[in-house]
Amino acid sequence: MAESFSEIGKIQAIEQLYQLSAYNPVSGLSYTSSKGGRITTASRMYLEGIDFNLVYFPLKHLGYKCVVGVVGELYAALAAPKLLNVVLGVSAKLDFPQIKELWMGITVAAKEHGFEAVNLDLQPSNNGLYLSLSATGETAILTEKRRLAAKSKDLICVSGSLGAAYLGLQVLERGAREFQEKGTQPDMTQYKMLVGAYLRPELDASIVSRLEDTEIYPSYGYFVTRGLSDALKRLTRDSGLGAKVYADKIPFEGNSFQLGKELDMDPVSAAMNGGDDNRLLFVVPILHLEKFRREFQTFDVIGHLAQPEAGTVLVTPEGVEFPVKAQGWQEETE
Repeated sequence: MAESFSEIGKIQAIEQLYQLSAYNPVSGLSYTSSKGGRITTASRMYLEGIDFNLVYFPLKHLGYKCVVGVVGELYAALAAPKLLNVVLGVSAKLDFPQIKELWMGITVAAKEHGFEAVNLDLQPSNNGLYLSLSATGETAILTEKRRLAAKSKDLICVSGSLGAAYLGLQVLERGAREFQEKGTQPDMTQYKMLVGAYLRPELDASIVSRLEDTEIYPSYGYFVTRGLSDALKRLTRDSGLGAKVYADKIPFEGNSFQLGKELDMDPVSAAMNGGDDNRLLFVVPILHLEKFRREFQTFDVIGHLAQPEAGTVLVTPEGVEFPVKAQGWQEETE
């Protein structure tokens, strides 16, 4: 009987496909340039109806967010952005002024993050709007050489609140239903920070240069877009070490727990599995703890690496350890 994707798991399915080829799985495409620096390419496709809903998503914000979604992968690799390639699939329902709004958001973000060139192509689409973006960046030679191997007790740090984007999406979806049923515009003022985290995420465009200036070189970096659980699974797979994250150390947006009660949703679950946070996760040598806290105050230390036998676990305030599970990953069997 043929196996389904749900039985195999997305990550394991990708690995099995690689086994049929002469290539090895990688997190983003990268190679060493002739000058010794490391070149990284990140790509992503955004599909209307799956990744965004134009009922409540302003086109300018959408363009901006899509650029952030690929540039974050470069920053996770400590790569400075260089080139951005954009393909827009445009359906007949969108007119040229709307595409101009979308393009304005793309170019504002591209300029903010220092892309040297942006290429654009337009294609027809029968199934709504889609955006395909590919970003290329370069890691400096010295930065690449100074990244040390990860060790047990090294710190796991994230660049801001988690779960906020997923909760913000729930606010928008609830508002859309309310508008459809009652014809009234919902008041979202109370949750504007959560809504903003979903519609227009922001990243520090100077993060790579700041790390280089302070001589702090993370051994691993990940862009958290599919939940913290997925990033942690990738970290332990790539490092061969275990990881412990503490639930009471995870940063949350101010109204997360209030909204969680309204929606009967656990903000911790939203942080672990909600996705779309667009946050950076770095593994920082424990010897740099004080300097990192002083120089990067927007980051939170949420856990640390551990010996491989520790596994990948979430630790409750009571000290109970729960194995981390992530969508797309096949659960390990004893």
